Amino acid sequence: MHFLAIGECMAELAPSSSAGQFSLGYAGDTFNTAWYLRKLCPAGTVSYFTAVGTDSVSAQMLGTMADAGIDTRHIVRIPGASVGLYLIVLKDGERSFSYWRDTSAARRLAEDETRLATAMEAADVIYFSGITLAIIGAAGRATLLAALRAARAKGKTIAFDPNLRLRLWPGAEEMTAAIMQGAGVSDIVLPSYEDEASFFKDADTEATADRYLQAGAKTVVVKNGPAAVHYRHGAEVGAVAIAPVSDVVDTTAAGDSFNAAFLAGLERGRSLPDCIAVASQVAGLVIRGKGALVPLDLAGIAL
Repeated sequence: MHFLAIGECMAELAPSSSAGQFSLGYAGDTFNTAWYLRKLCPAGTVSYFTAVGTDSVSAQMLGTMADAGIDTRHIVRIPGASVGLYLIVLKDGERSFSYWRDTSAARRLAEDETRLATAMEAADVIYFSGITLAIIGAAGRATLLAALRAARAKGKTIAFDPNLRLRLWPGAEEMTAAIMQGAGVSDIVLPSYEDEASFFKDADTEATADRYLQAGAKTVVVKNGPAAVHYRHGAEVGAVAIAPVSDVVDTTAAGDSFNAAFLAGLERGRSLPDCIAVASQVAGLVIRGKGALVPLDLAGIAL
């Protein structure tokens, strides 16, 4: 499998063990999924598509990606630009975030249509998110959605996590319209029910699945926190119970890691219930650790 994730990777400043000190890392929803998929599918190719600057932070980000085994050959370098930044603050064990991303180079990732098309041509599975759609603006969305539509017509599998983040959009109406456009070019949609209920007023997980199937998706898997995961694929309907996790440390990247493990399971030809069960186990490992990118001890998980 050649997997391509499209989106924004940001510089992350996280508190260290010394008061007032921070460590620099890199994370972002689609990048997190690519990072976990690289760990879960060491024999495949995992590529990332974004835009970065030509400064030292951008260079270090690319080096971090390469060190993780992620292919960066298609990433756009924009002279004079840099990457987005976010700062994590911990208070009483809870995380809050401050963002500086308005001038992020990733906002321009869809400007180079030729490089975007070339990256997609090499891939078997192409993955993007609602955050990807949010940061690139209306013109970028039109370009990206057209490219994804063309790739799907050529037999590429398109996977999409709506990842609804209202703060990135001018308003809820524009956000929900763009999310449904994203679903309309996708084969697989991987929503989270809590967000979907908030913005689409879905009565239950089945309603969420129905809406995305009607938009054009073939497979919908609705994550629902610690509750059962509901899935639909044509006439195949079901729910998979999730084993409770009592020692949760940090829920960052729970959905991102779930998506990676689910897509890895599909690549191995496993059934949807099996893919969901393994994905839930992997996400359970991730939320027991701190931060977005957690080393995985996969002993006991039947990948």
